[in-house]
Amino acid sequence: MTSQRTRDRLITRLQQQGIHNEKVLEVMGRVPRHIFVDEALAHRAYEDTALPIGYGQTISQPYIVAHMTQLLIQDGMPNSVLEIGTGCGYQTAVLASIFPQVYSVERIGALHQQAKKRLNELEYYNVQLRHTDGTGGWPNIIYRFDCIIMTAACTEIPEALIQQLGSDGVMILPFDNGIDQTMVRVSHGADGPVVEDLEKVVFVPLLPGLE
Repeated sequence: MTSQRTRDRLITRLQQQGIHNEKVLEVMGRVPRHIFVDEALAHRAYEDTALPIGYGQTISQPYIVAHMTQLLIQDGMPNSVLEIGTGCGYQTAVLASIFPQVYSVERIGALHQQAKKRLNELEYYNVQLRHTDGTGGWPNIIYRFDCIIMTAACTEIPEALIQQLGSDGVMILPFDNGIDQTMVRVSHGADGPVVEDLEKVVFVPLLPGLE
């Protein structure tokens, strides 16, 4: 069920849904999604659907992973990216296959440890992981990131993330207005953050604190 033919079918579906960046498509076809789900769900790993990973969390639908990644690099190839919500590590692996430097934080200790083990086994050495509350961004940061991606829905964009986004950077995240969720693109403007609505989405909520 993890044959190349199965992966190729996923890539075809992604293309039909508007994923056109060749690098993103190549990476989506190469990163072993079945490694990042429970063995009992491995046969569904290349379906275009979200799957449970425990602790009330999910591995994102492949289209969402590809789409958010494509949005991050649509204006060029940034050097560094901060991911809020490592989860099982799948989106992290996709980012690490494209970006030279990947930083990722996860609030649930067990998921952080699982992702760290998987990414090490797959030899993604350009990734730094932290078990910390994502609303505070990367701890003790000494520079700003070219891109930031959040994989949980927030009701308010954390000020720490705005401060950690580079002057020409872009942040992609799901925003929950209390009625529904919308994926948004955030950048710096002359008068403060500029927020652009992109499309309706469904994500688990961003929760503060550590577990």
